[in-house]
Amino acid sequence: MPYTKSKSTKRFSFDIARNPTAKKAGSNTVTIATNPDSGRYSYGGTSLTMTVREAQALRTFLNENLDYDGVVSI
Repeated sequence: MPYTKSKSTKRFSFDIARNPTAKKAGSNTVTIATNPDSGRYSYGGTSLTMTVREAQALRTFLNENLDYDGVVSI
């Protein structure tokens, strides 16, 4: 059964599309897109699409490196 979910913040839109029965490459994707904003960080039209597996690797990387324990090392 296909699964889609979206979430938006002021600056970003996050989308996931999964189809566990599809065997075609690119059928399970995660997209992060910038929203039009008058701020300095983003403008509409920029997006990053990756596979769910790549998104899981990104999540692991962020969890390992953004874990806040009160100690900051650079």
